[in-house]
Parts: sequence; structure tokens; C-alpha cells
Amino acid sequence: MNVFESINNTSNKATDIGEQYLDKTKKYYKLKVFQHLSYAISMLGKAIIIGAVLFIGLIFLAVASAIAIGNLLGNVALGYLVVGGAFIIVSFIIYKTRHLIDSAIIKKIQSKIFK
Repeated sequence: MNVFESINNTSNKATDIGEQYLDKTKKYYKLKVFQHLSYAISMLGKAIIIGAVLFIGLIFLAVASAIAIGNLLGNVALGYLVVGGAFIIVSFIIYKTRHLIDSAIIKKIQSKIFK
């Protein structure tokens, strides 16, 4: 009977160790998900705040540039057309190089997540 009790005790210990391992693994992945989620939310928040401030600054610069160019050309409407055309050209260039922007963002996030 002693052999059977020893096997029973050993299997009970192995079961307990397995359950502890699963519990610790579950806790680890919860922390890892929390880390990734908090990093993503932090990046998104910073991007929104910085983007909003830059957008407001860009509006003021665009209006001031359009008025200045309009005064140089003698017609304010032409100044607005020139600035609008410049924005369209810049937008087209950004659209054509969007894969470079995506890869740069992925590389930056990859280094933070897969430490």
C-alpha cells in the first residue's frame, strides 16, 4: 500500500504545481494585456492632444499665409486658393507614402511591446 500512497501523493503534488502554474500564467497574461492596453491608450491620448494643438496652429498658419499671399498677389481669394492647393499637394504626397508611415509606427510600437 505504501507504493500506492506515494504515487497518490506525487500525483497530488503535480496537480497542485500544475494549478499554481496555470494561475500564475493567467495573472501574467492579465498584467501583460494591461501593459499593452495602457501603452496604447497613452499613445492615443498623446496623439490626440498633440494633434489637436498642431491642428489649431496649422489653421492659424494657413489663414495667415493665405492673407499674406493674397496681399502679394493683389487678391486675397488667390491666396486662399494657393494655400488650399498646397494642402492638397501635401495630402497627396502623404497618401502616396502612407506605407512608410505605417512601417515606422509598427517598428516603434514593436520595440515597446516585444521587450
